[in-house]
Amino acid sequence: MANELLTSSYDFTLPPKLIATHPANPRDSAKLLVYDRKTDTIIHSYFYDFEKYIPKDCALIFNDTKVIKARLFGNKSSGGKIELLINRPLDAKNISVYIRGKVRVDTSIYFDKGLSAIVKELKDDGSRIVNFYISKDILRFEELLPIIDDIGHIPLPPYIQREDTAQDISEYQSVFAKEEGAVAAPTASLHFTKQQHLKICKDHSHAFVTLHVGSGTFKPVEVQTITEHPMHSEYYEVSNKAKELIDSKVPLLSIGTTSTRTIEFYVRHDKLQRGEANLFLHPNNKPLRVNHLLTNFHLPKSTLLMLVASFVGVEKTQELYEEAIKNEYRFYSYGDAMLIV
Repeated sequence: MANELLTSSYDFTLPPKLIATHPANPRDSAKLLVYDRKTDTIIHSYFYDFEKYIPKDCALIFNDTKVIKARLFGNKSSGGKIELLINRPLDAKNISVYIRGKVRVDTSIYFDKGLSAIVKELKDDGSRIVNFYISKDILRFEELLPIIDDIGHIPLPPYIQREDTAQDISEYQSVFAKEEGAVAAPTASLHFTKQQHLKICKDHSHAFVTLHVGSGTFKPVEVQTITEHPMHSEYYEVSNKAKELIDSKVPLLSIGTTSTRTIEFYVRHDKLQRGEANLFLHPNNKPLRVNHLLTNFHLPKSTLLMLVASFVGVEKTQELYEEAIKNEYRFYSYGDAMLIV
């Protein structure tokens, strides 16, 4: 029997060929594994049939965050090359980033179109705090966004192991993405086509939350006991419509782990509609409000995999992943989907 608190219980071996490096085309042609907890049965389907598996009288909660072009290439004044990944704004002007290349406090980095950055602080977790400038004018985060949209690159996850292309600008983004700020896509959302999403929204109660996914979503759990893992924090906002549905008694189908964490953080923290969410869901910290989950297939030893286990337990999670591997489902951000009802 697997120990649900040991990180080693969430490990598995994935054949490299099952790591999706490109999206399904069209989006809804991805495979869909449906697991029914009441009957303990699995159905193998495709995402274009997703709507027929939505439980009756269920409301759907989507995350409308929009991925920004957070990957920037620049140079130090010495000429040394720098790769910078925006993680998240800490406030209007101080931005948390990750930098590939040696920098010190007060190092200046120069990018295209007159954009520059100055390193203000080196953090113990490997992140850096920088301010961005045009000429000598410091930029607020909202002023930075249109500039990086022009010169930046889509921050594909490291396991995709290729450079971003023009296709990724649209494909690594949900069709309902609206609020700029994520550096990783809420991947369960990537399967919806515009037509399919419009039909589902017409047929079912629904609402949107916003959780700006940070790079911490890819951070593996490195401690032996999962409860000792320092969970990353991300900005969230619960719309008034979402608040109404969450506060009601209607069953909720959460579209993705990010929507799930937003809903569950909200219900645990005095129903605050915006702030910083750092909730870690796992089998010893199960969902209180979300009834059903749509999600992708996640990395070994990741908090996302542990969130899946909070719905079905660690042993059933292992079984479902073994089934997905046996049937050659595609894994990770551009991979296939699983619905837990």
